[in-house]
Amino acid sequence: MTHDPDRASPIKGLNGRMLMAAVVSAISGLLYGYDTGIISGALLQIAKEFHIGDTMKEAIAAGILLGAVIGSLACSLLCERFGRHRTILLVCVVFIAGSLTCSFAPSAVTLALARVLLGFAVGGATQTVPMYVAELAPRTIRGRLVLCFQLAIGVGIVIATIVGASEAVSWRAAIGAAAVPALVMLLGQLRLPESPRWLVERGRVDEAERVLEDVRPDGYDIAPELEEIVELAGHQERTGRRDRGWSGLRQPWVRPALVVGCGIAVFTQLSGIEMIIYYAPTILTDNGFPTADALRISVALGVTYLVMMVVGLWIVDKVGRRRLTLVMVPGAALSLFALGAFFVTGHSTRADVPGIVACLIAFMFFNAGGLQLMGWLTGSEIYPLAMRAAATSVQSATLWSTNLLITLTLLTMISAFGVGQVFWIYGLFNVAAWLFVWRRMPELTGHSLEDIERHLKNGKFHPGDFART
Repeated sequence: MTHDPDRASPIKGLNGRMLMAAVVSAISGLLYGYDTGIISGALLQIAKEFHIGDTMKEAIAAGILLGAVIGSLACSLLCERFGRHRTILLVCVVFIAGSLTCSFAPSAVTLALARVLLGFAVGGATQTVPMYVAELAPRTIRGRLVLCFQLAIGVGIVIATIVGASEAVSWRAAIGAAAVPALVMLLGQLRLPESPRWLVERGRVDEAERVLEDVRPDGYDIAPELEEIVELAGHQERTGRRDRGWSGLRQPWVRPALVVGCGIAVFTQLSGIEMIIYYAPTILTDNGFPTADALRISVALGVTYLVMMVVGLWIVDKVGRRRLTLVMVPGAALSLFALGAFFVTGHSTRADVPGIVACLIAFMFFNAGGLQLMGWLTGSEIYPLAMRAAATSVQSATLWSTNLLITLTLLTMISAFGVGQVFWIYGLFNVAAWLFVWRRMPELTGHSLEDIERHLKNGKFHPGDFART
């Protein structure tokens, strides 16, 4: 049995280049969280400046989500043709351009269109960056490195909620400031290599070997890892082009991975996270809460999200993806059921604030520390190399489309059914998410990307087919 040097200690699987990749991933996640969250507070100022109504507010808020769907689909084609590295460089440039265009928008319509451009970068980052980091990382720390992206989303959300709660920063400065971390991300990515797996797929094995040597610590034996990648790429070459890219997604053996990936993407949104992040202040103020209290609660929720991202970052590779999700989802469901009960029974007065806040924070604790961790992590791991870019783009577009649907329908649902009943509906979505994970999601912790692909090819992609290694 070949010695695997990163088995001894996870820290030994990390060197300077891999750390830089984690930093780039973190910045892209921060931009995602900040750019999607900052509009909530900024809309108050934007509405006054441009004298717009609810319809244009929704268009401005939803523009980034529409752009994200487009970006996630388009960047899959760019990833396959030009590589992960150059695609991420393009995403960085679009982040900068989108942020500045939004900041200097002369009208509400221009701002809505600029938000679509910014959304292209957000969607492209979610499709490309986690996949790129997963393809660079040693398997024993892959989960934690990919989750740097998810962790930074929480940082971005917290910063956005604090800026929004202060109401002291101009919306143009708040949105335009995102160009600074985007520039830092661009400079960092310029120092990073192409994905070794993409290089092998293109027949550039010598370059892939140099990349692996560059991103692994001194003394790391890359031969077994490179051999495994080359062997799998050779098998894919023999299968022909029908098994590659978008056309490869039609292969029956790929379907279980698509079902798991897209199912997780849908349930991360239907779990209620977007409802809480985007609309918690609106829901609370509409039910008699003072605006200042609602904004402070929003900050507390953002901080809870961030803390649970940190916890998840450190334990996911130890506890396991599937096990952690199954443990945490029931807590999120019960929190929403209890929260709904406060409103349905009329216990939503100022005297009930502690109980309502406790339910909101409990929901964020269980949701952010479980299901939310899996949204981008599973997509970076479960798909075959030959169609990974196309499959991750489908998963990313599924997530963003679900997000867009929720954003455009949530307030209408509350008006039709009542706020408490809507919390119950989302609680039921969490029950459905738990059943889905229990029945369909295998435990991927400790398995290399190539081992996961072999399970998929052999038709052994159910929870009972994977043993912890």
